[in-house]
Amino acid sequence: MICFRRIAEKRILDAIKDGAFDNLPGAGKPIALEDDSHVPEDLRIAYKVLKNAGYVPPEVSLRKEIANTEELLAGMQDTKAKYRQLKKLNFLVMKLNMLRRIPTGLEKAQRYEKKLVDRFGP
Repeated sequence: MICFRRIAEKRILDAIKDGAFDNLPGAGKPIALEDDSHVPEDLRIAYKVLKNAGYVPPEVSLRKEIANTEELLAGMQDTKAKYRQLKKLNFLVMKLNMLRRIPTGLEKAQRYEKKLVDRFGP
């Protein structure tokens, strides 16, 4: 093993002398390290691989969809369309609450737009 280490060190030093590492992208800039201290050590590699592959956990994608639906709902004027979006939002919230399996007191609250605009009014 010591021989391999010496060979590697020599090749790296030769490459530095030859300028092989000059003009690399990001040269002279600090490395952006991700804070993964909240992830258990035994899962960090797996999470990193999944993240690099573009995988998003179902809970995260549901939260994004809920946020998008809430934004869409905030700008709506039509009562029927608003009612449909509200039904969709409540379904997504229910799905999220079922996915997380937490006590009901800690669940995300469903929304009822002022009792559905006082029972299907304008």
